[in-house]
Amino acid sequence: MLMSSILTLVVLGSYANAFPMGRQFSACCDLSNARLQVPSNQTQLVAPTYAPSYIALGVGTQNYTCNTSSSAYILYGAVAELFDTSCLYGTPAFDSAPTVVYDAWSAAYDLVTPQELITTLGLLPNPTVLGQHYYVPNPVGTGLSPKWDFTSSGATAGNPNAYVIGVKVGDLPSSNSSNIDNLMINGIEGELATEIFRVESNGGQPPSQCSDANITVKYTAQYWFFNSSVSNVDLI
Repeated sequence: MLMSSILTLVVLGSYANAFPMGRQFSACCDLSNARLQVPSNQTQLVAPTYAPSYIALGVGTQNYTCNTSSSAYILYGAVAELFDTSCLYGTPAFDSAPTVVYDAWSAAYDLVTPQELITTLGLLPNPTVLGQHYYVPNPVGTGLSPKWDFTSSGATAGNPNAYVIGVKVGDLPSSNSSNIDNLMINGIEGELATEIFRVESNGGQPPSQCSDANITVKYTAQYWFFNSSVSNVDLI
């Protein structure tokens, strides 16, 4: 399996040509001119008219369990690494990154980690992990809620408030049925953001009928974080 993992990384190196390598990027570039664009003629996603605090590329899995009464999968969580892509904003790589990374992620063996994938692709010379995305018990109700956690990575490491738990307030299906929906999410706990948007999603949808009790489905997506009260240092 280790040899297979190494061979996969070699193959994935071919995707690196999709990204411009003439510019050396640093973590946490200035996002003051960045603006989120959402599809027109819809009301589910309402983009802020101001700049985000962070833009991340999520690489991970959507996790499902089988509802035995309907024989259909239902979501029970997600796990993803969140990479800083602020320095890609304004370059062709910013728009293509979610798709190119997803194609490589889909082809990768399970032993290949998101960190290895991003490094091999050359998306960023020194890829910065902003944090992790996963699910936790709903702090104000029942069930599970999504959490974005920056408490252990990058410039916000050690800040106990560098997280946000959210609740979905807008849901716009992708034009591709294989992709998970685009979402608008309000923060209900934590200081990382008051609004989070999941856009440019690739993959993540389960099969229509159950084949196993539990499955994980690979995905990528952009996450935009707005109104952070957490200090974002080292801006250039």
